[in-house]
Amino acid sequence: MHTCMLWRITSLIFLVVTKMVVGTDQTPIPTTLEGPFKPATRRFDPSLRRGSDDLPMDHPRLKKNVTLNFPEQIALAISSPTSMWVSWVTGDAQIGKNVTPLDPSKVGSEVWYGKTSGKYKSVKKGVAVVYNQLYPFQGLLNYTSGIIHHVRIDGLKPGTKYYYQCGDSSIPAMSDEQAFETLPMPSPNTYPRRIAVIGDLGLTSNTTTTVDHLIQNDPSMILMVGDLSYANQYRTTGGKGASCFSCAFPDAPIRETYQPRWDGWGRFMQPLISRVPMMVIEGNHEIEPQVSGITFTSYLTRFAVPSEESGSKSNFYYSFDAGGVHFIMLGAYVDYNATGSQYAWLKDDLHRVDRSVTPWLVAAWHSPWYNSYSSHYQEFECMRQEMEALLYQYGVDIVFSGHVHAYERMNRVYNYTLDPCGPVYVTVGDGGNIEKVDVDFADDPGKCPSPGVNIPEFGGVCHLNFSSGPAKGKFCWNKQPEWSAFRESSFGHGILEVLNSTYALWTWYRNQDIYKEDNHGDQIYIVRQPELCSPDLNVIS
Repeated sequence: MHTCMLWRITSLIFLVVTKMVVGTDQTPIPTTLEGPFKPATRRFDPSLRRGSDDLPMDHPRLKKNVTLNFPEQIALAISSPTSMWVSWVTGDAQIGKNVTPLDPSKVGSEVWYGKTSGKYKSVKKGVAVVYNQLYPFQGLLNYTSGIIHHVRIDGLKPGTKYYYQCGDSSIPAMSDEQAFETLPMPSPNTYPRRIAVIGDLGLTSNTTTTVDHLIQNDPSMILMVGDLSYANQYRTTGGKGASCFSCAFPDAPIRETYQPRWDGWGRFMQPLISRVPMMVIEGNHEIEPQVSGITFTSYLTRFAVPSEESGSKSNFYYSFDAGGVHFIMLGAYVDYNATGSQYAWLKDDLHRVDRSVTPWLVAAWHSPWYNSYSSHYQEFECMRQEMEALLYQYGVDIVFSGHVHAYERMNRVYNYTLDPCGPVYVTVGDGGNIEKVDVDFADDPGKCPSPGVNIPEFGGVCHLNFSSGPAKGKFCWNKQPEWSAFRESSFGHGILEVLNSTYALWTWYRNQDIYKEDNHGDQIYIVRQPELCSPDLNVIS
């Protein structure tokens, strides 16, 4: 009797595990427990285009299709497990030599919402602002935005569908009905259904393919790891791309950004992010310097993030929970030194994480620390040297970055050394922007950049020659580094599906596979081992 029962239990476990690790084509999906893996490269397919042109401003998905003070560019962002930010824009932006800002007090900021379509039992009011992008130089155009509204709605029930309208009911000028589903409460047993990860998106034909593919994959939330609209490229390139701004525009006093691209980007993304919360972090293309050295104005004004809710005093870095996952969004273009406020906030935030409630710890920032492409090679080595030990000591499981316009997944690594307790670093800067796919690897003959090439737009330069291992005494490896598990030069996006407190399925989808059923570029189960890799709190304190 006991033998029979044991056999049944063993058979059940076998069936469950088999179902988990076998894909739809009956090919076993690898797990990180089998790693570290032998480095693998799938080189760029020369039959594909390396890039595509920007969509024109009169493209149907970029054109304004509301009038007067009706809302457009509607977007959601997580505030807390029981609250959501709703943002939108009203009125007309202006661009020209002389612009007059709109008065944000003239249009109300309201969100009406409820659990039944057409019946809104609750209403919340918020704030409205405008911003300017000013270039008082001959030939350059100033910009003033429409009215940007942010409303925080709270008291929401986790895992529940809500219907809402936003706008000003006194005009009246309310949006069409929208809907979203809240994410689960922090718990080791509940997780977001599908987490999309995208970076370096832009507004090209490739961007369209990426976003259409992502919509097909039906995410419940989105991580956007920087470089959103590429508004700072459009005026420079005219939609075609220019490899060198200073070469193409030698007399320009400042790099002008074409702010209407932000409005087009908001319209382009609305069908997705008006129903799925998108969590953003800034990239270098969001810097957008203007007169008096002012930077990041559009990014800071357009996007609501839970900085105050997470104890951060800056919208450049923050954290939030979604089910059993604690997400940390870090700023690569503000002070990241161990003596700075971001580091102090990060240490406090990590210290407050309860891994019995949120077992998974996921971090994201724009510029990758581990990267074997020639592009941006060792560019943010200073940030790695300042922060890596802290993330490692607290047991961060996964790190997502962009910046490099290609895909790369690392073996578990710490301080350039294979380590079973290091995070799995993933680069997904392959959303589809105007700057084309990166195809050169730093370990290819003649492709190692000189230490003077990849200079960050913020922070110092800490390039190093390796002191040990296969690349000892060298700046670049002469073969694909052992910490680089898989890399491919293609546009695409990723989906993270957290199954339980130890298993998560990561899938990278290539744009060229959008019409192929059950096809992808890379897939692996990322497995936590808390019994092996408990945070070393003694070292931290």
